[in-house]
Amino acid sequence: MAEWSWIVYTVLEALIAVACCLGNVLVVSAVCVGIRDSLQEPTFCFLVSLAVADFLVGVAAVPLAVLLDGWVSLPPVLCLLLSCVVLVLTQASVLSLLAIAVDRYLRLHTPLRYKALATQKHTWLAVSLCWLVSCLLGFTPLFGWNNNSCLLSDFTNTSSSSTITLPCTFLSVISLPFMVYFNFLGSIMAPLLVMLLLYARIFWSLQGRLKKSCPQAQASLLREKRLACSLALVLILFTICWIPLHLMNCLLLFYGPQAVTQGTLYTGILLSHANSAVNPVVYAYRIPKIQQAYSQVWSRFSMRLNCCHREKQINNRQPSQSHRDVQIRREDHTPSKEPQGHQVQYV
Repeated sequence: MAEWSWIVYTVLEALIAVACCLGNVLVVSAVCVGIRDSLQEPTFCFLVSLAVADFLVGVAAVPLAVLLDGWVSLPPVLCLLLSCVVLVLTQASVLSLLAIAVDRYLRLHTPLRYKALATQKHTWLAVSLCWLVSCLLGFTPLFGWNNNSCLLSDFTNTSSSSTITLPCTFLSVISLPFMVYFNFLGSIMAPLLVMLLLYARIFWSLQGRLKKSCPQAQASLLREKRLACSLALVLILFTICWIPLHLMNCLLLFYGPQAVTQGTLYTGILLSHANSAVNPVVYAYRIPKIQQAYSQVWSRFSMRLNCCHREKQINNRQPSQSHRDVQIRREDHTPSKEPQGHQVQYV
């Protein structure tokens, strides 16, 4: 890859990382602060989980993608561990999307049992389970399914190998068969197919209910349909952004390194990372509650900025005001001199 192309790639990754951090911090702030009692609704809890995963993409995955491209030499175990972090975050996003789809399906098809099932305790238990399963699936290469198992065993068993370091790249330690058969087909495509079926059932059911319901009930169903459309859009964008990179991994596995150019591979990596920066924009334009929460967070932030600005102006005025006060006090204590004129004597 040419030097200018690498510079463009690095700059774009830096911009994506900043957008991921700022946008998803705003999402978490909006849901936790701007929307009253939002964390009692399972959908918004899972959105927070997805936003946290997207935020960590900007904090960890993007810098690691730039750094772990042969620029540093690390021990094989450490290189493998850092490479697995990207897999964990991707899996957390997939499972958070799956939890959202299951929640919307249960809300629509089991309304009587939904309140008993979707308690705050059960919701946070589901969020914890998503992250636990993500760690188990993402760190699977540490248990042996990797490119350099023999070297790793030598590295961990011999004390003299503690000085062994190798140029660290993602595909030097992560096995392509693992990425294609386990990660892509098993951990990503299978949940995506389940989500597509769930959303198909949701829209089919909503369409039938809208035709049969009275005008009073249609308003609630239309709000449900709008939210389902917004969440389905998040799923579609995730699919569009991540599938090209995994298809490239399939080409690399079946046809060798010459099947995918380095520039094309970097484009796929940029597209996958950009998904984490796009989600907050989708929330802002498609989910009314988050729109209102964004406005509230922004208004509070503006008020604090104005208060800080006013305090600064007051502090700047205080020295000059105190100087004037000192002058006034001096003038008050200065004895007055009466003018001496001709003295008039009264006889």
